[in-house]
Amino acid sequence: MSTPTTPTVSTVTASGKPKARRAGPAPWVQAGPLGLVFLLFFILPLVLILAVSFWDASEYELIPAFTPKNYIAIFEGCSNASDLCVTLKTYLSTLKFCFLTWLSTLLIGFTVAYFLAFHVKTVGMQTVLFLLCTIPFWTSNVIRMISWVPLLGRNGLINDMLMGAGLVSQPQEWLLFSSFSVVLAFIHLFTIFMIVPIFNSMMRIDRSLLEAALDCGATPWQTLWNVIVPLSRTGIIIGSIFVITIVMGDFVTIGVMGGQQIASVGKIIQVQTSYLQFPLAAANAVILLAVVLMIIWALTRLVDIRKEL
Repeated sequence: MSTPTTPTVSTVTASGKPKARRAGPAPWVQAGPLGLVFLLFFILPLVLILAVSFWDASEYELIPAFTPKNYIAIFEGCSNASDLCVTLKTYLSTLKFCFLTWLSTLLIGFTVAYFLAFHVKTVGMQTVLFLLCTIPFWTSNVIRMISWVPLLGRNGLINDMLMGAGLVSQPQEWLLFSSFSVVLAFIHLFTIFMIVPIFNSMMRIDRSLLEAALDCGATPWQTLWNVIVPLSRTGIIIGSIFVITIVMGDFVTIGVMGGQQIASVGKIIQVQTSYLQFPLAAANAVILLAVVLMIIWALTRLVDIRKEL
């Protein structure tokens, strides 16, 4: 039985020899629909946010007049070297949560991915265990966050266990509505974003390289550090980008698990939007986007993702 072939159109080269080319729409036509979607739902909203960030506003209306007053208001007081302004304190707080979440999810995600890729021998069991990692995504983020309240609350299960075991004499207030609970919720919600790309990178590693390292006398730790980690760096960078971009803009988790008492850049933007301060919120969003893009740029300098994929 003959297999179908792709129709071709013959053209003549300068030497007079026929040259076959594939028939079909031009590449720009094929990329047109995706480019249109990208333009409408990504580029135009960003341009609109940038434009609104330079608008003025009164109590009743937005005034489309170019003014830098929103950016000046954000950095007001930041020239004082002896005391950090509110904006810098907020960004430092957000970066702190981002770093702690990134480090924790990286350690957990790398460990889980390493176990699945190199210690689980059958593909079927790898699939089952990998699906177990996705179970938290079967419910919404809000439900998963609220589920921590009965565990970490003043009269929660953990405090009852600690007091019952005689380890503490009174309930520990820092377990809930604190920086600890915020980071814990972030780890619970976003570790899967680190597991998936790292596991994908590890599954592409040639197992003969590990055998060669062992044959050369390398210890398991040396093999891990000098072979597995470098070959998994693409997954590590992709997972890091996922986690960092989500945490930097998050306001729901910090609001719920922080008891509306912890500030973050995303939370400030959400509050300004609720008070209809759209130009000021847009200016904060532009600054946040610039900071996130700088972090992503720094991460992509470590590895050429397009080349490694």
